[in-house]
Amino acid sequence: DFLCISLVNGFTQLRYNLGDRTIILQTLQKVHANGNTWHSLNAGRVGNEGYLNLDGINVTQKASSGMNALDTHTDFFVGGVSSLNLVNPMAIENEPTGFTGCIREIVINNRELNLTVTDPKGGANIGDCDGTNCGYAVCKNNGTCQVENSGFSCSCPREWTGTTCEQSIYCSQNTCGSHALCIPQPSSFSYTCACTLGWAGKYCNNKIKFYIAKFVGNSYIKYTDPFYGKRDLQYSRLSLNFTTNQTEGLIAWMGKSEHEDNDFLAIGLANGTLKVVINLGERISVPLMHSKYFTCSDGRWHFITVVQNQTCIKVYLDEELILFEDIDPQRKYTALNYGGICYFGGFEIGRKVNIVTTGLFQKEFFGKIKDVVLFQDSKKIQLMKAEGYNIHDGNSGN
Repeated sequence: DFLCISLVNGFTQLRYNLGDRTIILQTLQKVHANGNTWHSLNAGRVGNEGYLNLDGINVTQKASSGMNALDTHTDFFVGGVSSLNLVNPMAIENEPTGFTGCIREIVINNRELNLTVTDPKGGANIGDCDGTNCGYAVCKNNGTCQVENSGFSCSCPREWTGTTCEQSIYCSQNTCGSHALCIPQPSSFSYTCACTLGWAGKYCNNKIKFYIAKFVGNSYIKYTDPFYGKRDLQYSRLSLNFTTNQTEGLIAWMGKSEHEDNDFLAIGLANGTLKVVINLGERISVPLMHSKYFTCSDGRWHFITVVQNQTCIKVYLDEELILFEDIDPQRKYTALNYGGICYFGGFEIGRKVNIVTTGLFQKEFFGKIKDVVLFQDSKKIQLMKAEGYNIHDGNSGN
């Protein structure tokens, strides 16, 4: 199997083979080979139906029945390969040669690759593309870059400032402490301070300790499981105590949440009802709703345990078994590959819960969480040792 984008006689070609035949798409127009015109290219496939779009002009290949999965286990190459005899002869029209030119802003499955010296796995004979200090995306937030004798300068939109337009004008005079992040509030022409874990107060100058974590809506904790490499991922378990008076909110998310293919186990509230969602692979997320009682938003402490035994899911609320379901009797995927990451209350600042969870949960958690235990560990996890922002001490009344 392969998927290859190449230049052929001035035209752009997409070729792919999913195991039964090679499909070829070619753009209708040639590219400019003058060395100073940028082209925008979108290419890919949905099942075995391919598409190729050069500067907004689209070519598609209607699918006929056949293979529809791309099974490749090689590295991803850009501009050339380590040895040209590795290239499948069906992947290109003529003899394979490396690309000469500039490539920038590569996005694969909605994730942008960092085309830096250190991020790729390897490479050879690569230089800075335009030869100037402006390069690609030097100026942030839609700033415009100008090359100057001393380097470059950025012309910034109205609400941004700094040498690379990286700072909001509302944060330029902020008095947040060193343990804080300034969050601009354009609607009120001001800012708020987001405090790192273990700090609180308006300017994040008060050191705190907590055993009960209080979440105030723009809060989150990201915990990295030090024992992830030793876990048996076919038998996962998460338990915790929570209290809230809100009817919506994400309580916990076991999973990397980097893109929608990642496995996850999620616990939250929807319409005051406990909602558990599991995804063991292929984005097949199965929401399990408990609607017998509407008692989870009553301001009392509730104890929840979710147990995953391959594809069998058990959910206990206040030590009563409330859900028991086999989400895939075929046993196609049986392990929760959560990447050793657990989020509580929400995600990183700027990542909205309803967007990251694709609508499974509507908002961040307001309330308190304590006594979090992973798998069958004898000790509770120490939330203070994780990373996060805007967590208050749930023991006190603040």
